[in-house]
Amino acid sequence: MTSFKDLPLIEPLQEAIAAQGYTEPTPIQLQAIPPLLEGRDVLGCAQTGTGKTAAFSLPVLQHLAEHSKGRGRADIKALVLTPTRELAAQIGESLKHYGANLHSRHMVIFGGVNENPQIKELRRGIDILVATPGRLLDLAGRDFIDLSKVEFFVLDEADRMLDMGFVHDVRRIMKLLPSKRQNLLFSATMPPSIVKLAGSFLHDPVQVEVTPGVTTVERIDQHVMFVDRPDKSRLLQWLVEEDDVKRGIVFTRTKHGANRLVQQLTKVRINAAAIHGNKSQAARNRALAGFKKGDIALLVATDIASRGIDIEGVSHVFNYDLPNEPESYVHRIGRTARAGKSGVAISFCDPTEIDYLRDIQKLIGMVVPPDNDHDYHCEAAMPIPGRRAVPKPKKQQQQRRPGGRSGHGGNRSGHGDARSGQRRGSSARGPRKARPSKG
Repeated sequence: MTSFKDLPLIEPLQEAIAAQGYTEPTPIQLQAIPPLLEGRDVLGCAQTGTGKTAAFSLPVLQHLAEHSKGRGRADIKALVLTPTRELAAQIGESLKHYGANLHSRHMVIFGGVNENPQIKELRRGIDILVATPGRLLDLAGRDFIDLSKVEFFVLDEADRMLDMGFVHDVRRIMKLLPSKRQNLLFSATMPPSIVKLAGSFLHDPVQVEVTPGVTTVERIDQHVMFVDRPDKSRLLQWLVEEDDVKRGIVFTRTKHGANRLVQQLTKVRINAAAIHGNKSQAARNRALAGFKKGDIALLVATDIASRGIDIEGVSHVFNYDLPNEPESYVHRIGRTARAGKSGVAISFCDPTEIDYLRDIQKLIGMVVPPDNDHDYHCEAAMPIPGRRAVPKPKKQQQQRRPGGRSGHGGNRSGHGDARSGQRRGSSARGPRKARPSKG
């Protein structure tokens, strides 16, 4: 088994890696780091949660350390372009940890926050700039950013960049870069549009691919539950209580839907917060901080958060609304089962979303099984839609829990497995009898 010590990384980086508790590189790191250290362009395809950030951060930091010209005002020598604020912030944190023993300076810029501190920091001089396209073009257009001396360019999450309509911005930014530079493009999927974009600026790239096409993380226990749309909120509340979910992410299709769901959850004393494009950066930061601390049990997000949120201990992902782009399903459920752990992904499907489910199953090459906890009918490997997933209230349920509501998130005998994060009734452990809800 290859360890990080077998890679030609300088000692300050080896020490920083060890301090983070990492000993063995992931497959994408093992394939991408050596050619990047050799100065080659790289075209990388790997699904979310595979360690892509370290795969380019370590070579970038080593490149700067070996080509540093000493003191003086630093010029931007490396540019990392990302589609979302959350992903940019995550990359910035990684650079901070990996570069702890080096003298390179980095900063992260994105919109939605006051630009003045960013401008002040840029004037002091930085080596590595991590940015989203909008704020970068704005500041570069006013001569606060000079990209003419960039030697290392990283385009991260390229497919998401194109999905969000940034292709023209990306091309404008590349025109600001010098023609002689080292390039890296990372994408979780490789559709023709990404291949075309890569061909426009990568020179004889080394291609690295961890998984062929789009696959889902094997450690995720995936299930689908058929439910009428008005019942989705009640089903989610029941599952959160039933599985004693302490840290889960819920994905909705719209910003308004996310806000409405948070209000519904709050009314039944489930701590939740919304994160989407209409939220200020300060509000998004507060939501993420509360989620990381454990003060917030559920983060309700639109697809803006399906990439870039790398938080340990997310046991559950709920697809409250199925995505209309099947690739988004892979990125959503990839928020759980990170760092070698297992996780649960439960998708709610109402009668209007059957085609979305079929597209997802076609993309991932498998049938998402119905949840074994409840009574579903299955025909030709496709559960019949329209069956209510919400357990109906029964009198014996009230007798089983004397004293009324026991509160949200409390421990229940036999409910869930806190050590593994696996749902009871998963395919690995066999079905169990459904329990009725309180109603």
